[in-house]
Amino acid sequence: MKEGNEYRTWKGPGEKEEEVKNILTKLDGLMPSITFTHINTTTSAKNSKATVLNHKDSYCVGDHLMVRLDLYDHLGKKKEYGGDFIRARIYSSSLKAGASGHIKDYSNGTYLVNFTLFWEGDARVSLLLIHSSEAVSALWAARKKGYAKIAFTGTFLNGKSTVFTQCGFNITTKAELCEYLDERDQEGFYCVKPKNVSCKAFIALKSYNSATSYLTDLERSLVKRSNIGVEIPHTFGDIRVVPCESNKTMSSERCRFRINSPFPSGFALQNQWHPVFCNMANLNTLDQIHTSLKGKIVYLFGDSTIRQWMEYLTRTVRTFKYLDSHGVGAQRNLIAVDMDRNIQIQWKKHNHPLITAYEYQTRDHNYIAREIDNIAGDKNTAVVIAVGQHFRPFPIELFIQRAINIRKAIQRLLLRSPDTRVIIKGENIRELDIDQERFSDFHGYTQDLAARDVFEDLDVGFVDAWDMTIAYTTPNVHPPSHVIGNQINMFLNYIS
Repeated sequence: MKEGNEYRTWKGPGEKEEEVKNILTKLDGLMPSITFTHINTTTSAKNSKATVLNHKDSYCVGDHLMVRLDLYDHLGKKKEYGGDFIRARIYSSSLKAGASGHIKDYSNGTYLVNFTLFWEGDARVSLLLIHSSEAVSALWAARKKGYAKIAFTGTFLNGKSTVFTQCGFNITTKAELCEYLDERDQEGFYCVKPKNVSCKAFIALKSYNSATSYLTDLERSLVKRSNIGVEIPHTFGDIRVVPCESNKTMSSERCRFRINSPFPSGFALQNQWHPVFCNMANLNTLDQIHTSLKGKIVYLFGDSTIRQWMEYLTRTVRTFKYLDSHGVGAQRNLIAVDMDRNIQIQWKKHNHPLITAYEYQTRDHNYIAREIDNIAGDKNTAVVIAVGQHFRPFPIELFIQRAINIRKAIQRLLLRSPDTRVIIKGENIRELDIDQERFSDFHGYTQDLAARDVFEDLDVGFVDAWDMTIAYTTPNVHPPSHVIGNQINMFLNYIS
């Protein structure tokens, strides 16, 4: 505990801080930096145009559909710079099919979208302007300005009564603070010390959106719901796709570990996910799931998007039985076992930040890196990690630092147990009507780029949930069961 003015997670320069700075520099190089004085000079989806460059009456499966985007502002003037955050997707409702498009930004208001035509039948194009380049510039600048968008309330036990106090990553105060530090990994969290109460009596935490905003009123107008996810108009209708013998869209190679999968990494057809870089078996029957998991212990670390995996498995595989983990609330740690097949699955939430208005216990909190350090590991051990959603409202350094700490723990695990299977699950896209300054998918996208940088040299599997949830067009932080089932199917392919 210390008294003073300002307490930060970073405790000094070092190799990790240098890596964080390098990744930030790369991200800065991708971001527009724009000053504007009126919304009329910002990108207008409705005034923009989409044109097919290689129009045909029909295309072969495996062909590419090339679409040029020319973006204009609200006054009808062609944009002279890039940086717009666009979501491109090709889909077929009748075939329950979808895939992302690859977007190239020419930095002059023109973009080229490359769609691979993965399936036979009809296909339609969706082009959404999620954020104008001006909004991207504002969101990126605002994210760097501080930690105050989310406020935390800590609960301390004082005898048989409870007292509440302010907590957070960065507290400016002259009051005495309780410091909860991991010196090795340079992680820190702080609470204003309640009078006459021990710092060791910290038992619970919850959060809420504060009144703080780092956007101006004009910038906030760019991220209101009516300006988010607006369709860029086009006049071309259904794309007709027919089979051709010479074209191939999928690999015959068995799914192997790699973090930097291509984009798009796959496509959905009849609601089944097909990666383009490997041949994924469909392991979705009860017997196949049992066979894949028999004798294994699976650790699921992270947020509620990976807790969904556990909930899906225990709902689908009725032989799993939950053990009493003696926690309370939705964030309690979960353990389920199948005694006959010697299967154990655990879910544990990641440590600060956990953003929820519902109070949760901190006594069973731990950093994922520390949890990984406690795993012995062997060929029947699998570790799945999913972090990101709860980091979006904070400066991205916090996320990058956490990812580096997790990477180092994975490296230690694989040194003592090379046969342990480690899988990174990417972020899901989420709702468009949520507070964009705090939770925009733009923040998730930057974290996805950073995570690929941090984990790229590891021998780990990667479930590209970002690409999957775009392809399935599920703008919900908790996607429906068929999407979760396909994420788990890919995981089972990695560990089988």
